[in-house]
Amino acid sequence: MGHIEATRHLDASPDAVFSVIGNFSDWDKWFSVHEKWLETPPSAPSAGSKLLAKIVMLGMANKIDWTVTEYQAPRVVALTGTGMAGVQCSFRFEVSPDGDGSTISVNGDFEGALIKGALGKAVEKDGIKQLDLSLDQLQSLATAAI
Repeated sequence: MGHIEATRHLDASPDAVFSVIGNFSDWDKWFSVHEKWLETPPSAPSAGSKLLAKIVMLGMANKIDWTVTEYQAPRVVALTGTGMAGVQCSFRFEVSPDGDGSTISVNGDFEGALIKGALGKAVEKDGIKQLDLSLDQLQSLATAAI
């Protein structure tokens, strides 16, 4: 099993941050492992919404069937997904007020027969790198929305 997490202060309000993370149509602009949606995401997502995406990690593509498990604007987006070769993953994005901006906490888990040992560690390492890039891109988009 691989696990990644990060917490970061952003110079944008929780509403501005959530306007980016809660709008699945824009995920390709900030969430670096997300390449594209294979089906149009719902315009008004909620817990139980289904999404189909192509993601790329370590240069390898995988199709993920996502289910939104929690959607509480402007605080939380959580999803679980199943991909090819039995890969399972989950992500939780939680936004909270922090002075003039906000704090975002992100947790991600990956598991499956292929995500063990050295490959599991490589997935974690790449995931941390991608998460850092994603939060940089989220900061840019959320502050542009102000």
